Amino acid sequence: MQVARIKLSGKNPQQLDGICTEIKDIAKRFGVDYHGPIPLPTKTLRITTMKTPCGDGTGHGNATWDRWEMRIHKRVVDIQADEKALRQVMRVNVPQGIHMSIQLKD
Repeated sequence: MQVARIKLSGKNPQQLDGICTEIKDIAKRFGVDYHGPIPLPTKTLRITTMKTPCGDGTGHGNATWDRWEMRIHKRVVDIQADEKALRQVMRVNVPQGIHMSIQLKD
C-alpha cells in the first residue's frame, strides 16, 4: 500500500508539533498506520552585519556588529495513503509561516 510522506517546516516548533498531533489524531481516528513525527536537523541561518553604515565602528576603533539568526525546524510524518484520511489531512488548518508538503511513496 502507498504511504504519504508529510514534510513540515517552519520557524515555530510548537506550531509544528501541534500540526503533527492533529495528523496523528486523524490517523488514529481512521485506523491507518503512521510513523512519526520524526524531527529532522534544525537549519540555522546566520547573518552578521555592521551596526554603523560608515564602517568606522563606535569610537576607540571597535567595530560593533549585529548578529541575527533564524532557525528552521523540520518534521516528517508518514501515514498510510487512505483516501478519507488524506482528505482530512488536507483540511488541517496550517498557520502562516508553516510549509507543508505531501508526497506519495510506494
